[in-house]
Amino acid sequence: QVQLVESGGGLVQAGGSLRLSCAASGRTFTSYNMGWFRRAPGKDREFVASISWEGHSTYYGDSVKGRFTISRGNAKNTVYLQMASLKPEDTAVYYCAADTWYVGTSGAQYDNWGQGTQVTVSS
Repeated sequence: QVQLVESGGGLVQAGGSLRLSCAASGRTFTSYNMGWFRRAPGKDREFVASISWEGHSTYYGDSVKGRFTISRGNAKNTVYLQMASLKPEDTAVYYCAADTWYVGTSGAQYDNWGQGTQVTVSS
């Protein structure tokens, strides 16, 4: 198992930027593909982005393509989500997820989850 702790959330104005971090501990970080998901009030969980264990492959949800960037620092056991041009509809709790073989868009396939960090975008 791997433990995941998200940080970097907060309140930002529309058009602004934030960088989320997810620190992993407990097992070798490079064993895991990583993903970011979000859940807005009253809505289903939504795939945001994912990255393969070596960082060579990345995937994005349609609503964030061109605005968000996922990356990882394997030496620091951390995955990042750089968010730019934020919109009020990006307001949600953002969750980090990890899995040893899956790197896709389905949250049900990820075995490990963090507690989440709140992102609020004001208009």
